Amino acid sequence: MTNAQSFFLRCTLAAAAAGTLAACAGTPVAPRPTAYFLSVQDGRAGLVDGKPVVRNAGDTLAVVELADGRLRVAQQIDMPTSLVGPPSSIAIAPGGRLALVSAATRRDPSDATKVATFDLVSVVALDPSGGTAPRVIGNVHTGAGASGVSINRAGTLALVANRTEGSVSVLAIDGGQVQAVGKLQLGDKSGPAHVAFTPDGRRALVSRDGDNRVSLLAIDGRSVTPDQRELYAGLRPYGLDVSPDGAWAAVTNLGAGQGDADTISLIDLRAQPPRVVDTVTVGQTPEGIFFSPDGRSVGVTVIDGSNKPQASAFHGTARIACSASKAAVCGRPRSSLAGNGCKAMPSRRMAARYWCRTPPIDRYASTGRWAARWPTAASACSSMARPPRSSSGAEATAPRRIASPNY
Repeated sequence: MTNAQSFFLRCTLAAAAAGTLAACAGTPVAPRPTAYFLSVQDGRAGLVDGKPVVRNAGDTLAVVELADGRLRVAQQIDMPTSLVGPPSSIAIAPGGRLALVSAATRRDPSDATKVATFDLVSVVALDPSGGTAPRVIGNVHTGAGASGVSINRAGTLALVANRTEGSVSVLAIDGGQVQAVGKLQLGDKSGPAHVAFTPDGRRALVSRDGDNRVSLLAIDGRSVTPDQRELYAGLRPYGLDVSPDGAWAAVTNLGAGQGDADTISLIDLRAQPPRVVDTVTVGQTPEGIFFSPDGRSVGVTVIDGSNKPQASAFHGTARIACSASKAAVCGRPRSSLAGNGCKAMPSRRMAARYWCRTPPIDRYASTGRWAARWPTAASACSSMARPPRSSSGAEATAPRRIASPNY
């Protein structure tokens, strides 16, 4: 199967899964306006029965159109990307006309059968109407292992987690011009995976799966400094997101990858000082996590053993579970050859109360049209009977797994 064929298969499965989730959530599937997604394909990274392989294919960025319930690749361009960085290797600026795409690895220039660390962030011009293919208009070398990337709501500043180097790069954005203006060193063993702004742009959080902590950053203009307060959510914090109102952050804890059930944690950002207030088990190796537009739900992608050999006692099959409760934890299907880059959006017409992270419609982008999509390997869904309790006294209960239909 070619990379393109594999991509279309994943899109078909994703569309089917979206319908399944909508049905079990009790939400009728209504016609949605045309939306466009970005999908980043790593031409090197492959997985054959649990064993990593280096493939002989090129890296691409694809524009995927979703119209009338059907997915198609509208455009595709060659550009550097990498598997390392999921699910946050694409950040789309407000207005939907510019994206930043990180590439943490590349094919080793001296040996095409190997993969080497890379430090590239590409600047991509977008057409919000989807009529014109994306164009690479610049690039910035940030630091070894450039992975998670985020842009503030003002569209003036970006932060890049350089996982191998152990740093966070600060990028200034002025129209289509992007330049490095600073770098914060976190330590050689810190392994920063992702960084996320708070809505007001005055703070950010960094997940560090190398030394098992989450850092808080203070932002003043282009100045980014570490807060003395560090949070300890779980083993190897990785994926990270902040709720639209800035009250909460959620982080996935990868764990050791040995078949044990792993966790996600909820962080109360309004508490003084901020703190982890809840942790719940969701399955093996949770990676990406995102809040719903109303902040009452989170979606999480869970590999759940689908990256292990079929003979392994910990091998799992892709599944989707969903809930029609006030808050939920859901996921997306993943192929072992999946590309990287994920931020997506639900239709504005979907009832927020029943919102689950459904492929391929996962998360609002700033324009309500553009989003980045990353196919994932398995999924899990939990529900909360009541909203979490914040420092102001709102009530909380721990999420619980409810159902896992295979597809």
